[in-house]
Amino acid sequence: MVALKHYKEHVKAAVAAGADLIVCGAGLPLELPSLVPKESGSKIAPIVSSRRAAEILLKKWDKQYERTADLLVVEGPKAGGHLGFHEEELKDVDHIDFDEQVREIVECKKTYEEKYHVSIPVVVGGGVFNRDDIVHVMDLGADGVQIASRFVATDECDASQAYKQSYVDAKPEDIQIVKSPVGMPGRAIRNAFVKQVEAHRVPVTKCYNCLKKCNPGEVPYCITKALTNAVKGDLDHGLIFCGANVGKIKEIVPVHQLIKELVYG
Repeated sequence: MVALKHYKEHVKAAVAAGADLIVCGAGLPLELPSLVPKESGSKIAPIVSSRRAAEILLKKWDKQYERTADLLVVEGPKAGGHLGFHEEELKDVDHIDFDEQVREIVECKKTYEEKYHVSIPVVVGGGVFNRDDIVHVMDLGADGVQIASRFVATDECDASQAYKQSYVDAKPEDIQIVKSPVGMPGRAIRNAFVKQVEAHRVPVTKCYNCLKKCNPGEVPYCITKALTNAVKGDLDHGLIFCGANVGKIKEIVPVHQLIKELVYG
């Protein structure tokens, strides 16, 4: 996350450890090429949510670093967690022509593919639930998909059973947009914690020094603590991020079964 206070240190540590791919979101990673030397072998992949964001980033990297992305991750308005859209836009996601954004991103990256004689795969995430969704995204020109929520509700996911069951129990009306201390809107399950935050601020009792723009005395809650509580099973004191289609998940299944469903329908 670009929003992390020690973002640069995290990236450098990943490179030193020999990471194959470094994916950066929660802000535009405009300086990422300076943190990942070409000779390191680590690939760089920014997360963008619009053609404009993709163009700004690719142009910046080209002009300042003579480099381009190795992969583009495009996250739409139906994704879970932090979203690169304005809160007003997310109140009616169906009015956002995300398909057109994907087509335009696929088109704009061709300039840099030609200049650098490389292929820049585009991976699309947000609202990809089944095989039909995958086929649709690929028809737009994408090379792959990013699916998160479906894999939370699997036997192999290492989140607590309570966390996984919350996905199964969630109804469409239980999903809402929340304000995150990161400064971006997020999508989560409306639970006791979300209701508590709406009513009053949850004081920060320990600062994890995680976010650049965070004043522990002012933020509505500590997002690190809230996310950690949730994944460990303390749902009443935790923030449960999720995708827009989580209400369609009906059971916890093995990953093998889910993959077969996604591939063969």
